[in-house]
Amino acid sequence: MPGVKFRVHPLFLLAGLVCVFTGDLMLFLAAVVAAVEHECAHAFAARRYGFTLDTLILMPYGAVIAGDIAGIGKRQELAVLAAGPLANACTALLFAALWWLWPETYAYTDTAAYVSLSLFLVNLLPAYPLDGGRMLHLCLSRFGETFARRVCRAVTFALALLVLGWFVFTCTAGTPAFSALVFSVLLAAGAFGGARYARLPPPREKRLRRGAEERRVVIDGSRPLQSALRFLSDEKYLVLVLYLNGEYAGELSEEEFLSACRAGDYMRPLAECLPKF
Repeated sequence: MPGVKFRVHPLFLLAGLVCVFTGDLMLFLAAVVAAVEHECAHAFAARRYGFTLDTLILMPYGAVIAGDIAGIGKRQELAVLAAGPLANACTALLFAALWWLWPETYAYTDTAAYVSLSLFLVNLLPAYPLDGGRMLHLCLSRFGETFARRVCRAVTFALALLVLGWFVFTCTAGTPAFSALVFSVLLAAGAFGGARYARLPPPREKRLRRGAEERRVVIDGSRPLQSALRFLSDEKYLVLVLYLNGEYAGELSEEEFLSACRAGDYMRPLAECLPKF
């Protein structure tokens, strides 16, 4: 996907090397492609709403994507979260359609199809750090952030214990499922994270007292507030220079812009936020 930077965790390369010697290289590659598709779908949905997810990191357990979507609305965040699993579901359906049209392709595409389907189902689990856990948090946040966080952590720990129990059962059966052990550890660790994406940055009075470089951004005043959130930076003080129909309309300071954002209407045109004299 254009504009997305890729990074590779050292353990990712180690996991790939292990798969070479265990004969699971094709499964590993299929999982990597499905994970990248999943994360790029998140980035595409975020960009559609004017936010940025632009750093994709390949991890030994899959992939994660990071960026700056501070101030995203709940409905928009839900759409961004759902984009990843839906992309994997569509891929699995496309493979199923391919088998129906050309059955002979099954032997060459079954691994990729099942990996995509697995990613779709697993990410719908209501547990951190999966998309389903973030979706559950969004649904419960109407009752308060603390309540939502506690419930999500409890559900995540419960699922981690269930997966760990399955690992113990496979050990007693003589065929240990070490992937279940890894997944249970990932869930247990994720219970301490999760929540929503980054919020609007806090006031920066202390930093401003020390001095900060100004960042002036020229932008069409008819654009919505959310389109300018990407320009916020902890290192620079933002000033939005607004133009309407090619003519200078005014300037919004960082405080004025953040004040308008905190009102919650992210689709409000920037020009409407200009101070009235």
